[in-house]
Amino acid sequence: MSSNSFAYNEQPGGGEAAELGQEATSTISPSGAFGLFSSDWKKNEDLKQMLESNKDSAKLDAMKRIVGMIAKGKNASELFPAVVKNVASKNIEIKKLVYVYLVRYAEEQQDLALLSISTFQRALKDPNQLIRASALRVLSSIRVPIIVPIMMLAIKEASADLSPYVRKNAAHAIQKLYSLDPEQKEMLIEVIEKLLKDKSTLVAGSVVMAFEEVCPDRIDLIHRNYRKLCNLLVDVEEWGQVVIIHMLTRYARTQFVSPWREDDGLDDNEKNFYESDDEEKEKNDKKKPYAMDPDHRLLIRNTKPLLQSRNAAVVMAVAQLYWHISPKSEAGVISKSLVRLLRSNREVQYIVLQNIATMSIQRKGMFEPYLKSFYVRSTDPTMIKTLKLEILTNLANEANISTLLREFQTYVRSQDKQFAAATIQTIGRCATSITEVTDTCLNGLVCLLSNRDEIVVAESVVVIKKLLQMQPAQHGEIIKHMAKLLDSITVPVARASILWLIGENCERVPKIAPDVLRKMAKSFTSEDDLVKLQILNLGAKLYLTNSKQTKLLTQYILNLGKYDQNYDIRDRTRFIRQLIVPNEKSGALSKYAKKIFLAQKPAPLLESPFKDRDHFQLGTLSHTLNIKASGYLELSNWPEVAPDPSVRNVEAKEWTPVGKTKKEKPAKKFYSESEEEEEEETGSGGESGDTGRSSEDSSEDSSSEQESETGSEADAERKTKRKSDSEDGEKKNEKSKASESSSEDSSSIEECSSESESGSDSDPAPRKLAKAKERKPQQERQPPSKDVFLLDLDDFNPVSTPVALPTPALSPSLIADLEGLNLSTPSSVINVSTPVFVPTKTHELLHRMSGKGLAAQYCFPRQPCIFGDKMVSVQITLNNTSDRKIESIHIGEKRLPGRMQMHGFHPVDSLEPEGSVTVSMGIDFCDSTQTASFQLCTKDDCFNVSIQPPVGELLLPVAMSEKDFKKEQGMLTGMNETSATVIAAPQNFTPSMILQKVVNVANVGAVPSGQDNIHRFAAKTVHSGSLMLVTVELKEGSTAQLIINTEKTVIGSVLLRELKPVLSQG
Repeated sequence: MSSNSFAYNEQPGGGEAAELGQEATSTISPSGAFGLFSSDWKKNEDLKQMLESNKDSAKLDAMKRIVGMIAKGKNASELFPAVVKNVASKNIEIKKLVYVYLVRYAEEQQDLALLSISTFQRALKDPNQLIRASALRVLSSIRVPIIVPIMMLAIKEASADLSPYVRKNAAHAIQKLYSLDPEQKEMLIEVIEKLLKDKSTLVAGSVVMAFEEVCPDRIDLIHRNYRKLCNLLVDVEEWGQVVIIHMLTRYARTQFVSPWREDDGLDDNEKNFYESDDEEKEKNDKKKPYAMDPDHRLLIRNTKPLLQSRNAAVVMAVAQLYWHISPKSEAGVISKSLVRLLRSNREVQYIVLQNIATMSIQRKGMFEPYLKSFYVRSTDPTMIKTLKLEILTNLANEANISTLLREFQTYVRSQDKQFAAATIQTIGRCATSITEVTDTCLNGLVCLLSNRDEIVVAESVVVIKKLLQMQPAQHGEIIKHMAKLLDSITVPVARASILWLIGENCERVPKIAPDVLRKMAKSFTSEDDLVKLQILNLGAKLYLTNSKQTKLLTQYILNLGKYDQNYDIRDRTRFIRQLIVPNEKSGALSKYAKKIFLAQKPAPLLESPFKDRDHFQLGTLSHTLNIKASGYLELSNWPEVAPDPSVRNVEAKEWTPVGKTKKEKPAKKFYSESEEEEEEETGSGGESGDTGRSSEDSSEDSSSEQESETGSEADAERKTKRKSDSEDGEKKNEKSKASESSSEDSSSIEECSSESESGSDSDPAPRKLAKAKERKPQQERQPPSKDVFLLDLDDFNPVSTPVALPTPALSPSLIADLEGLNLSTPSSVINVSTPVFVPTKTHELLHRMSGKGLAAQYCFPRQPCIFGDKMVSVQITLNNTSDRKIESIHIGEKRLPGRMQMHGFHPVDSLEPEGSVTVSMGIDFCDSTQTASFQLCTKDDCFNVSIQPPVGELLLPVAMSEKDFKKEQGMLTGMNETSATVIAAPQNFTPSMILQKVVNVANVGAVPSGQDNIHRFAAKTVHSGSLMLVTVELKEGSTAQLIINTEKTVIGSVLLRELKPVLSQG
């Protein structure tokens, strides 16, 4: 279609073609106003007369009207003989329109088109590039095997044409000729090899498409053109970029080693206690550190700008490239661009969400900062809603599950019943994957059983059935409740699920099961086939376990099934009768009937439907359909050893046009310059990988571009200075300068690759020193506050790297503005009170044997943290049990999950033998009990340690009145409430004993109570300020009801589990 647009742009009257197609003058066509759209034969006669006219104006007018017909989808094939006569017209405008027509109909009218072959061959040498290109297009559209040699010759000539537009059409013709005659493959490969060396951006995309169609396995053709394609990529047309990126992704998987090794080996630096230094040195010598190939880095770097492309296909192509070939630590940059695509039309959203669903299974952290972007909108179609639900389920974890469950509660009430049913399945999956909320989800689903909507109730029954399979012994009451629903539920799947549950647990509900069978026997003939099968199963199980009550009922049901219209039911009836009712003909199986029917069934595994799609390349049709489509090219596995990289080295004369060799520099120097540009880019503060800026919205893309442009002049000056210095021979000093000026961790990888390119090997020790120096300025340079634009407030979710600064990430005024956006808004009644005194419990942080004489214990003093409002205060006691002085005790590398932050203690300069010192630090656990891992270092060694907080230490005591307590408790019901029954001796339920036990477990404050049998406690979580309300209600005898109300359902469930045994014991 590109040649068509050329033709219309050059023709001043081309825009009128569609209008002219509707014209019909009254003097020519008797059909009057209907003109061109009438079925009158005289209409076409009129056009034929105009085409045979001696006047060019009449011919041009006729061609415009014919092309207008084609544009409107009308059939103009009967005019082919009249049009083809004008193929030799001397008027260029007529000739261009004739070629547009012939490209459309040459395949249908092959015999007539063959008559003009000589004309097309002459046109291949026309001085006008558009005519030459159009003639080649028409020639390749005549799909007759007899002209294959002519087409081959034309393609070879066109591939050497001076016009890049003609060479582009030659690349298009290669694919047509290959589909017509695959035997021409070898000759076509020669043409492809020649066109791959073309430096024009117009040709690059088309020739790579021809390469993918004709010889995708000939990777050797790409070697010498690899760097050129990487550097031309930004300037190629958008659809050409998509093709090239997919091809380069496959190429990278065959030519480079896996960059994921560096991520797998993060914990390899841990040394065994009894291992000597010599053994460790030998081990390190054997294990070579991963160094990314410079060509691998070139591809990743040159595709990164395309994440800002306006074309969704280009962004998706770059995203799949980063997913399949970049280090895992760098793949996070694609998440922001993919989320931006969710503002496109629904078709683009569908494809993007499918790919995000696959990604989010393996790497949740990439999309967690954008959780709110996947919330369902009321205007979304059902297919988009279900995909967003899938992603939310994949991203669910202990930290955000309470927020997601509140979202799901809203979705269940949706008018879209298919979506509501999918939401209930999602709640079931969350319950199985996050055990802390299993009971909460189960209680919520039981509440849905009283819903008015039958579909919601039916889906809830099915999901509850799957959940109860995992722990059936604990939920007898739920099974009884579901048995009562049989009278009202009519959906067959739900009725069958209830009957299956009752049959599996018939021994746990011995009084209810026979009665259910009696009711089912009455309605057996009118039930759905699925329900009938479960009635038969229920009868068989009850016959085996409770024969006295159900023997006659089962025989009655078996007699009904024997004459049922459905042959499946008749077969099942015969099978069950022979199995459970012994007679002379019964086989050996009847002895094992009980084991067969009442065998322990494995619990169902609720998995994501996208789990098995990751073996397809992202962004492909095969991935979307989840089946291998024709033409799909599989990604190969990473090679164990990288092939020889020298095959990509190119001499200047081989890929530079004649006459321009003086301007071209050797490939080696050109490539190393681009490496230096990357170092300057990463040092100029444009983007910081997948860390600090990952929470910003895509509306800030333009501002980041402006920042990088303003810093480019200074970068150029520094680059010039670096070149001159390196020529003077001061290479090592220059490398250290580059590492100090860089503000990103990823730049160290690029420096490593540029060093290997230039051939200089440096010591690993100075590089570690340079990294340490690099990190300190990075922390100092981090701004204490960050501007947030109004566009960002929609998806605002601050995510920052763990830094050792107590300064808050947002200014106080901005925090006040954003409080309204927080889902868990702090209530006005929350006032932090003084904690009740309890003996401090100490935990071992580092054993003296593991620490080579250094021992460390930690405790939670239950005091406000001086380093930040959201941090938990931790006191660490350091003891020197050795006979030598330990120097420079400090915190080294931090390995904190998610958004967790840590403020370390001030370094201890020295600790004398038998000496002891207590230091304070703050940790923001983000309201989760996840472990905070870090290194406790001395001057000589580093030890891996970790702190895991008890759930009770994540709270601050709150003072409130009984009235406020009841008000807040009333707002936190349903899924926000968990409860348990506690059994203990009456002497353990005195007010003082209850207070002592609860406060020992959790940092809560007592709430005054007007009732002797009810004890209330209140607290709030340190990070989010969410209320935690604990109620101990004494019942008759030696039982008590323990109730916890909180938005943070995970913490509530864990706290309930810890309080229950403490209150029970004496």
